[in-house]
Amino acid sequence: MSRKKNNNKATAKDPFAQREAENYPNPIASREFILQCITQVNKPIKINELVKILGLDNEDKSPLTALRNRLRAMERDGQLICNRRGSYGVPAKMDLIKGRVVAHKEGFGFLIPDEGGGDLFLPERQMNSVMHDDRVLARIVGVDERGRKEGALVEVLQRNTHELVGRYFQQRDVAFVEPNNQRLSQNVIIPKEYRQKAQEGQIVLVKIIEHPTKHYPPIGRVIKVLGEHMAAGMETNMALIDHGIPHHWPQSLLEEIKDLNPNVSSQAKKGRVDLRHTPLVTIDGDDSRDFDDAVCCQPDGKGWKLWVAIADVATYVNQNSELDKEAQQRGTSVYFPNRVEPMLPEILSNGLCSLNPHVDRLCLVCEVNINHHGNVRDCTFYEAVMRSFARLTYKQVAKVMDGHDNAVNSNVLSPIKNLIALYRLLAKRRQKRGAIDFATTETHIIFGKDQKIENIVPVVRNEAYRLIEELMLVANVCAANWLLARKMPTLFRVHEPPTPEKLDNLRKFLHPLGLRLYGDDQPQAKHYAALIDKIQDRSDSRLIQTLLLRSMQMAVYSPDNQGHFGLAFDNYVHFTSPIRRYPDLLAHRAIKYYLKNQKVDGFGHNHAQLLELGEQCSHTERRADEASRDVVSWLKCEYMQDKVGQSFTGVVVAVTSFGLFVELEGLFVEGLVHVTALKNDYYHFDPIQHRLTGEHTGQSYHLFDTLKVKVSKVNLDERKIDFTLV
Repeated sequence: MSRKKNNNKATAKDPFAQREAENYPNPIASREFILQCITQVNKPIKINELVKILGLDNEDKSPLTALRNRLRAMERDGQLICNRRGSYGVPAKMDLIKGRVVAHKEGFGFLIPDEGGGDLFLPERQMNSVMHDDRVLARIVGVDERGRKEGALVEVLQRNTHELVGRYFQQRDVAFVEPNNQRLSQNVIIPKEYRQKAQEGQIVLVKIIEHPTKHYPPIGRVIKVLGEHMAAGMETNMALIDHGIPHHWPQSLLEEIKDLNPNVSSQAKKGRVDLRHTPLVTIDGDDSRDFDDAVCCQPDGKGWKLWVAIADVATYVNQNSELDKEAQQRGTSVYFPNRVEPMLPEILSNGLCSLNPHVDRLCLVCEVNINHHGNVRDCTFYEAVMRSFARLTYKQVAKVMDGHDNAVNSNVLSPIKNLIALYRLLAKRRQKRGAIDFATTETHIIFGKDQKIENIVPVVRNEAYRLIEELMLVANVCAANWLLARKMPTLFRVHEPPTPEKLDNLRKFLHPLGLRLYGDDQPQAKHYAALIDKIQDRSDSRLIQTLLLRSMQMAVYSPDNQGHFGLAFDNYVHFTSPIRRYPDLLAHRAIKYYLKNQKVDGFGHNHAQLLELGEQCSHTERRADEASRDVVSWLKCEYMQDKVGQSFTGVVVAVTSFGLFVELEGLFVEGLVHVTALKNDYYHFDPIQHRLTGEHTGQSYHLFDTLKVKVSKVNLDERKIDFTLV
């Protein structure tokens, strides 16, 4: 009896005791309470001291075992650290920093702290025992010659590189694999018994069997020979593995979806609004295969009624299902020049969830009433069944905008003209709102035989593309406002204002040009937009616009709404692409939950879970971008291999302390003129004015200078192209 009373007394102090009791049949003190107890002692403590504080019975082995397991888990996650005396302490009290390692191809790296703040520089000697993306504990040991805080590793918490892809080499009896990922700077030793008949120069998949230590490199075994170095499609296969992008569907998922077919069942349509006679159409690129959204509008009094119908993915992807778990891991579909790695299996992404023409599909609809000024009067959300009247392309709709009515079938011509009229009203509203609209050049790779580049062409964002973009913005803002009004938790698309440091550097650049960014310490999007409009006729407008863009922060996903600076929206979520983005699926879940229950309580995602999901989705978005860039860089290097010795005209697109990055006109291929190739002088870098200037000659090279260069070297493995000045 006394034992039970003692335990009850201890757990009563724990503010999370109820949660632990609900989750575990034999609950132990929560992580939060353990941290609180150890922090209050103000020194590292042994487990027997913690047992007394928690009021546990030394003779009862069950809770003691549970406590030891929890302490080990907290140690593994970096919440606690066990010192050499076997005492547990809180890392922050021991001046330790927990975070993720980001390696540099030159051998050094940085620790990105979990708690935010400045990065910690890790010199090469510290990086010997870790690999890119490992999670570690480190302490600050000083400041390097460049003024950066320097760290020393204390403990590796989690290894995150378990497989890698690279090129196999053998020198006498020593075999090793050189990783394809530039951030993995250590070669992997392959013992004789683990070589799988790999041949010199082949691309292989390696499993790490011993991670690196302070004195020894990583050791691995070849688990698959992928093929020859220059094989078609190899660059994409390597990028998927290098960046840890899932590209095989688990058997458990395939088992879960085996009974799905491309037709919507009659049972699934029951209880939904019937929009099958509403002339909804999809408008996408020529090569699109999955159609998330369909749109339609009609005049309504002095304004407009708009329907934005989005594929109802949440009906098929239930929370905690195998589909859901895999979609979380993928986070987004990844688009490569020659293939797509989808977030959802093809039966869903191109079948049941794709709003294909002339077939019944389930959708979640945002119905919006817009007044004659382009302002949203009100909006409603509901589940519906629809049948797309047509699958249209941007080119077709752009032709209609130019007066060519015969570009589309007559049955959708009137609906298209309605959409065009509404778009022109919304475009004026966007301009008044002051959203930033940067003019950037995207490229499209055209492949010839054997999946080799035949040509690289610029992608033109015509007015039809902007039409769909504007309608999607309306739906996204409506979804954000609707969820906020009902206090439903969700992931917002957050784009914070520029940092004070970036603003200061930008203004230092603008001042000598006689230009000013208004807004003082807190400029708004409208101030950026006004400056962009002012410089349109200047010869240096491209340079100024690029630096305005570089002053911006990256957008992320977060449950804490901070607004979207670039779009000039106070509230913004991603709602319109649930086939290819996980945050959109979460927004759908929140809306559908409220429509069904009319309450917030009981929704399956709390703030802590959404915080974690936001970080995961932001990470997978960056991962997809990096993987796609890697593939494009590899393909462009391959394309330039037979052009060594040839001369081209190019434009400086980046200036660094070590040289000039030049993009070739018409080819859209980038290479480096190294500072050592700038002869007959010492050149100094000005980071504010983005230029290299000769010490004696005064010769300067600026951003967006036009230069004549010769291709001197192409390194396919390192994805580098070197130029020299002509």
